[in-house]
Amino acid sequence: MKIVLCLLTLSVCGFSQAVPTASFDAPNLVPSVVTYKGKAATRLVEKGGPGGPLGTNGNGGLALLKGPAFHNGTIELNVAGQPASGSPEAARGFVGIAFRVQASGGKMEVIYLRPTNGRADDQLRRNHSVQYESEPDWPWSRLRDETPGVYESYVDLEGGGWAKYRIVVKGTRAELYVNGATQPCLIVKDLKLGDVSGGIALWIGPGTESWFADLEVTREP
Repeated sequence: MKIVLCLLTLSVCGFSQAVPTASFDAPNLVPSVVTYKGKAATRLVEKGGPGGPLGTNGNGGLALLKGPAFHNGTIELNVAGQPASGSPEAARGFVGIAFRVQASGGKMEVIYLRPTNGRADDQLRRNHSVQYESEPDWPWSRLRDETPGVYESYVDLEGGGWAKYRIVVKGTRAELYVNGATQPCLIVKDLKLGDVSGGIALWIGPGTESWFADLEVTREP
């Protein structure tokens, strides 16, 4: 109860380990609390598995956190993702955070990882290790076609391995820091939804088995 109240009422809050399933709504995902690689974690997979019902805009699903809207601030957690058993060849273990999610869940900003790209023996694929998109109008495919290389970049990741993920959001700018780096691996200067507020969600893409732990949200004006 104290953990859930922390999420609902304080500007700075954290979960020491797994994200409590009572603290979010995930109608298109199957959540469970497990121990994964030494951490108590929240595991999320698509309902029905690969090929089952997908979440928002056919891109996996959301676990929308209960609590006040997020405008500016920092979101930190540990994430891990890998292609689920039986997933299509294009699956990369897509895992990340959606933020400033609008009430209907149809609009959101997303910054996510493609863990299996991080150590691929293909430089072009490595260059697609992290990604920004803004649903529904600016999916990754449109951003890549119209502005190649601007909204994605490389960072060292391991499929199924834990990664420390931190995003800093202010106005229409967001920066992603991975594994304690002091410099961002991705800078977005023009968040497509503009300077708005909205919800925060754990996010997974299609064909993904994912784990989330040690969530901390710091809200700023």
